[in-house]
Amino acid sequence: MNDRTPVLAQPLQRPSAGRAAVYLGLLVFGALIGVAGSLVQAGWFPGGLLLGLAGEAGLCLGAARAVRSRGAAVAAAAGWMIAVVLLTASRPEGDFVFAAGAGSYLFLLGGMAVAVICATLGPGRQPGGDAVRLGK
Repeated sequence: MNDRTPVLAQPLQRPSAGRAAVYLGLLVFGALIGVAGSLVQAGWFPGGLLLGLAGEAGLCLGAARAVRSRGAAVAAAAGWMIAVVLLTASRPEGDFVFAAGAGSYLFLLGGMAVAVICATLGPGRQPGGDAVRLGK
């Protein structure tokens, strides 16, 4: 092999059915947190906004740490994003969940920022054990 040939540590494998079920559950749970946060943020403006964003941060970061993958945080954030975006659309009757106020925009933009931060802070895939450390 020459120096420019990429070497994969492990061949790519399909995710197991259990892992796919966990990610699907996190997607649904993220949607539930998004709906709850949408209703709470308008009801109790300063505290509800912080509570909704803290709920999303706890879900995304907790999922990433529990599954030990950034993909879990992304799945939870995707569920949150889908639910919140669907709730921003108005219905033919004129009903909507989000009012055109500063709190709603802070919830939308803050939630997106929290999702990116939590997906970045989540643990990446690292090999385990002492043998993989440099100098050992």
